[in-house]
Amino acid sequence: MKISIAALSLFFMLPVLSSCKSKDEKTNTPATSVHAKDSAAIIQPESALNPYSPVDLSPMDMSYYPPDYPKIKMANPGSPAPKARVVYSRPHLQGRQLFPGVLKYDTAWRLGANESSELQLYNDAMIQNQKINAGRYIIYCIPKAETWTIILNSNTDSWGLHHDVSKDVASFVVPVIKTNQRIEFFTMVFEKKTDVVELLMAWDNVEARLPIIF
Repeated sequence: MKISIAALSLFFMLPVLSSCKSKDEKTNTPATSVHAKDSAAIIQPESALNPYSPVDLSPMDMSYYPPDYPKIKMANPGSPAPKARVVYSRPHLQGRQLFPGVLKYDTAWRLGANESSELQLYNDAMIQNQKINAGRYIIYCIPKAETWTIILNSNTDSWGLHHDVSKDVASFVVPVIKTNQRIEFFTMVFEKKTDVVELLMAWDNVEARLPIIF
């Protein structure tokens, strides 16, 4: 039986052609998965959703006095306890105007968002000649153009603005300062000023400071 050279050539070329076709088909097929190393770097939006707890637009934050106290404690385990801390959620302007807009004068505000903002004093303190016992307090504000009234309230672990005035502990009037900078996220931090510690409250171009003596 004679086999032509052309037939033999075709016979030996078939696996190659089949391989090329298979390769082309794989190339033209849309990818349905990525390599493991790529999946760690590329996260599709639908897979980035958090099914347990959605990320809040007003993130919760915490400020201590002394500042960064947990780091101080870790570096020096024998460090004395902190004097104070504040826990609050931080709304941001998102192109809005603070007054009048996000906030209104003579209207109570919870100095943050979500849960009521909380001031914790680890020691008894004096604020504007009033003794405030160590403990946890909700901190409210009634803003005016020139002053803010800061209110400490005992109704802790509450959500939103539900000011129960029967649980007010003390109130203080502090001046407002207009600055040349605009703060996007509402901010509360403690600053040392000579013989007092000031709780700084800043948002947009407005600052107010509550002096605390420990």
